[in-house]
Amino acid sequence: MPLHRTSPLDKVLGRLDDLDSVNLTILVQRLARERRLLETVFNAIKEGVLVVTPSGLIEYSNMAAQHLLGLKPEDIGKATLWRMAPDLVRSLDINIKDALDTSSAISREIELHYPEHRYIRLYLVPFDQRDTNVEILRFSLILADITEDKISTEQQIENEKLASIFMLAAGVAHELGNPLNSLTIHLQLIDSQLKKFNGAHHSTDKLRDSLDICMSEVRRLDGIIQNFLEAIRPKPLDLKELNPLTILEEVLRVQKEELKNLGIRVEVTLKGKTPTIMADSNQLKQVFFNIVKNAMEAMREGGRLKIRTHSDDTFVYLHIADSGSGIPQEDLSHIFQPYFTTKPGGTGLGMMIVQRILRDHGAKIGIDSRTDVGTVVTLEFPQKHRQYRLLEGST
Repeated sequence: MPLHRTSPLDKVLGRLDDLDSVNLTILVQRLARERRLLETVFNAIKEGVLVVTPSGLIEYSNMAAQHLLGLKPEDIGKATLWRMAPDLVRSLDINIKDALDTSSAISREIELHYPEHRYIRLYLVPFDQRDTNVEILRFSLILADITEDKISTEQQIENEKLASIFMLAAGVAHELGNPLNSLTIHLQLIDSQLKKFNGAHHSTDKLRDSLDICMSEVRRLDGIIQNFLEAIRPKPLDLKELNPLTILEEVLRVQKEELKNLGIRVEVTLKGKTPTIMADSNQLKQVFFNIVKNAMEAMREGGRLKIRTHSDDTFVYLHIADSGSGIPQEDLSHIFQPYFTTKPGGTGLGMMIVQRILRDHGAKIGIDSRTDVGTVVTLEFPQKHRQYRLLEGST
């Protein structure tokens, strides 16, 4: 049996029948003051505090817990934890009643999706409450919001992973550049030797054609490497005030012939005037080029590329939708992972680079897709007037 100490208040409560109306009023006022004091203290705590019965009835919740779980004051004493926070119960993956019987504390890190996406550290402690000599079983839940720390840690890990990948990729590109330089030198030597013959033999014409093809391919490979290095190397942003739609239109003009050859129609819908943002135009072109290129490769001939813009007081939104093959749901979570690609011959670096550039701009990207229906890429840019902090250490 647990040891119970008797407080002075317990002694007074034990003699209620002996109190006159004056002392009873004083006692009630004292209890009310102590209740207000305790409520003030508990509501000042940043961690959520709940008291729940074995049946799941929420008997008490401080303000922090109400905010974390989306509880209303009128829910207290009526709502059950199982109904208000099903994510929490599923994440525990235990039978709460069995846990109460063991009298052991439980600690978990769980993920909640309602009312907001949060990461919570939960601490569950069973306890006995004495009520007129009857032991009543309860358990308290302490909920600590660790979302910011969790995201910060994951972001740091992601940045370190990307940094190592970029260093490796840059090293490989550099090593490829050395043999290409050697090939260029030797091809130039062969070219100079062929010029000495000056058409003396008909076979030299064929050799020159082959040589021209080789030199053209070497230049193309060298261009690919240079573009690749420019894309992945972290560079200081050259921020200027610009309209993102203007940059997108420039990219579409460059891709106009390719779009025309594929029979892809481009439809642009503007909802009001598009506000300006602070961005690096060259890096933004890289973002739009990769996204539009992916859309073209996903569509058959005669597809449609729909571009829609709108804004609110803080952000500018660009929606780029294609009528392509779509992305399987199981692949959506891997889109931004390095070297993940569903395209034959794809590098799997394009969308990772897009995400890195947008992150450097304080912008966000979202992807919604349905197989055989199409994909919508949503870009969210902070407006010029909004103060934002560029993420440190992004690569």
